[in-house]
Amino acid sequence: MNFSAIGLIGYGEVGKTFALGLKDKTGVSSVAAWDLKFVDAAHPDLQQTETDHARQHGIHAMTSMAELCAHSPFIISAVTASNTLSVATQAARSLKPGTVYLDLNSASPGTKKQCAALMDAAGGFYVEAGVMTSVPPYGIKVPMLLGGQKAPELAEFLSQWGLDAKPVSDQLGVASAIKMSRSVMIKGLEALVIESYATARAYGVEDHVLPTLQETFPQIDWSLQGAYFFSRVVQHGKRRAEEMREAANTVKEAGFEPWMALATADKQQWVSDQAAAGVFQDLPANATWQDYADCLLAARKQGA
Repeated sequence: MNFSAIGLIGYGEVGKTFALGLKDKTGVSSVAAWDLKFVDAAHPDLQQTETDHARQHGIHAMTSMAELCAHSPFIISAVTASNTLSVATQAARSLKPGTVYLDLNSASPGTKKQCAALMDAAGGFYVEAGVMTSVPPYGIKVPMLLGGQKAPELAEFLSQWGLDAKPVSDQLGVASAIKMSRSVMIKGLEALVIESYATARAYGVEDHVLPTLQETFPQIDWSLQGAYFFSRVVQHGKRRAEEMREAANTVKEAGFEPWMALATADKQQWVSDQAAAGVFQDLPANATWQDYADCLLAARKQGA
């Protein structure tokens, strides 16, 4: 395996984190990235901002997927869930034989297997990753479960760089099944907290509801956890909704109806739509869950 030149597909929050976190590792000669934002003529300000960010941090902003693949014997895919298969399809067309393709995206086992088939046909090595919690608090040390024939070898190498990567199976789909099953619970809990807290706030009964939660689950600070859940969904609801649609596919692939996963996706999407409409735009970074709920209630009154 050759890891001297690393390529990132996707230059969002996760892509930037891994690009910046890996560029100074031992043996890494260069890090490049490809993102549609780099060539988005319809949004020149965003195009300039993103390419400037890459340049200022020593990341090569490529002009195409083909250019990235020509540069990178080790590629990390970090895009939204809905783009997992499409970017793998594009990458496979230009992949150099022997390239290692690490897929960090939150997709179903079925989607990951389709991506793997594309890489195999192109002569590459596909490794799936289940990223087991939010990236920002951990950076590149975020816990990851790896799956595929090359998972043990890649995990051992990444561990030398300080990453928390553990192989769980040489069979594809296992790591993503773990990740997606967890997402049904965690993203579902986010959606439940937002719906429960906003409803309690609307009725003015939150001082009765939260203490009962605290009594039942004393290990959780329900007020702080609520603020964190609100903030993450407001910031990343669109991405979370896409992930939950993939979680729903995972449930469906297991033979069950994904009622809860789809409902969670709808709730996450709704919060994202509220954020896009500017409902939370005046909130400070340290906003409480009550602040978020009040914004939703104010928007409801304005729309009534």
